[in-house]
Amino acid sequence: MSRSGAITFKGNPMTLAGEAVSAGQAAPDFTLHYFDNGMQSISLADVKGKPTLLSVVPSLDTGVCATQTKKFNESLGDLGDKINALTVSLDLPFAMNRFCGAEGITNIRPASDYQDRNFGNNYGTLIEELKILTRAIFVLDGDGKVAYVEYVPEVTSEPDYDAALEAVKGLL
Repeated sequence: MSRSGAITFKGNPMTLAGEAVSAGQAAPDFTLHYFDNGMQSISLADVKGKPTLLSVVPSLDTGVCATQTKKFNESLGDLGDKINALTVSLDLPFAMNRFCGAEGITNIRPASDYQDRNFGNNYGTLIEELKILTRAIFVLDGDGKVAYVEYVPEVTSEPDYDAALEAVKGLL
């Protein structure tokens, strides 16, 4: 299934692969990868038990994506290990790790969907025309149920940070 015109990129309508995720549904499964003393993987099962923020970005090498990751990193600092937080993109784990190290990102883990794009397809965030993920936010409760969703209508715009953070804090 595809959703034609679901979002825009620089004003141009784009198609998202997969179905849209909605608040109230069970979170779709995923397997993402990160680099930490070797290649590691993280799945939905690994984040259950705590509220989880999934901050989805096209690429950390762009200004808006970097800003989004830095803002969430700063805002989540007070929550410590009470939550899980992931920045998800198709960037390679090595590049994501390098970015987070250079920017002092420690409160949100970089996680890549580069291997098989299962996250992008399962969460309806893969832009078919560009083969990158669209900007989106998902908040999951400790049981793996979706509590909050935002597909940012224009990829080059920032998400609603306050609403996402309120959703996370509401689960504590």
